[in-house]
Amino acid sequence: MSDTNSKPTLPDRLSGNSRSPHFVAECFDHQVGIRFNGKERTDVEEYCISEGWVKIASPKAKDRFGQPMLITLKGTVEAFYI
Repeated sequence: MSDTNSKPTLPDRLSGNSRSPHFVAECFDHQVGIRFNGKERTDVEEYCISEGWVKIASPKAKDRFGQPMLITLKGTVEAFYI
């Protein structure tokens, strides 16, 4: 029994921004879930499992290009496919 729709392994570091060097389009063909410190988060823009951080968008602050500023939170990170 072979699975033709096998999912690629999730990298150690992944970004949702297509301009980032850590963006992997094949991973976003499927929904990716992030568990941070035991709770599922839906607002994660970027993560790194080995360094133990996630980046989330600031609700109000913008950079000079109009993109939301990212806030780094440190803790235990788990990535999985939904």
